[in-house]
Amino acid sequence: MQHIKPIAPERLADFLRAMPKAELHIHIEGSLEPELIFALAGRNGVALPYADVEALRAAYAFSNLQSFLDIYYAGASVLLKEQDFYDMARTYLRRAAADNVVHAEIFFDPQTHTARGVAMDTVINGLHRACVDAQTESGISAALILCFLRHLSEEDAFATLEQALPHRDKFIGVGLDSSELGHPPEKFSRVFARCRELGFHRVAHAGEEGPPSYIWSALDVLQVERIDHGVQCVQDALLMQRLARERIPLTVCPLSNQKLRVFPNLADHNLGRLLDAGLVATVNSDDPAYFGGYINTNFVQTFAATGLTLQHAYALARNSFEASFCGPDRKSGFRDQLDQLLEAYQ
Repeated sequence: MQHIKPIAPERLADFLRAMPKAELHIHIEGSLEPELIFALAGRNGVALPYADVEALRAAYAFSNLQSFLDIYYAGASVLLKEQDFYDMARTYLRRAAADNVVHAEIFFDPQTHTARGVAMDTVINGLHRACVDAQTESGISAALILCFLRHLSEEDAFATLEQALPHRDKFIGVGLDSSELGHPPEKFSRVFARCRELGFHRVAHAGEEGPPSYIWSALDVLQVERIDHGVQCVQDALLMQRLARERIPLTVCPLSNQKLRVFPNLADHNLGRLLDAGLVATVNSDDPAYFGGYINTNFVQTFAATGLTLQHAYALARNSFEASFCGPDRKSGFRDQLDQLLEAYQ
């Protein structure tokens, strides 16, 4: 990597906000702010177990992943119509564009909605239409990744895949999310093999709360191209070497990790260690409405807490483009934008 001169902390924060970046780990249902939840609840006649926006926001205190998921699924109950999914995604994409996200790969959880009687068509068409309109309005490109809920069965995942296949031109890949502990990746080996045959990109949550063995399984059994989270890889030296050697990206979510107590404090986060070991680590917001920050807030707060440098910032942005599923020409264009900005700060 080229030598990059350090800059003052306030200029570094400005650079972090201004730099073009890709967001690769965003659960669109996790971008539902309390204000939008109440607006949709009112529009759809859904009763919420909270008196007002402030009471709902006050409930965002989580002790672990499961305590978050409980309230996350409750919030999603207001999503009933295609316009609801459209409004949710457009709201996120406007916010992302304001943070200089030039490309987003968005996770969605259809089983959360189909289990409530919402049609697959309703979910995918609303999200896809928002992605198309965002490209026209602000130039941000966005693609959808369908995630299977790992606390449900593989048979349920297969049924979800079949329901979604009529819309296969509207999503680029599949992922695996929800409760990690007790649900190892190999539980979904057959459905991921089918997705591989169909030509979908493949990613999976592994090594957030789960052990390094889950990362190995995601790579070797599911044959994923990217690991979501992956921060527990530091417990396994051979795994760290493999991730670096094979350039397997990690979509790291610092504020989420702190909020869910994967790390007690942001200052304890191992993002710098991952980068210094040569891993293709990236920064993302995960579920920003619940974890206190969109992508720029993740960057600024993590850098302030850990002492990461401009060199790290540049690496993270370049990594986000490398780790994306964009074509080589688009990646090259994004890197050129980043290099032009860096030059202005040197």
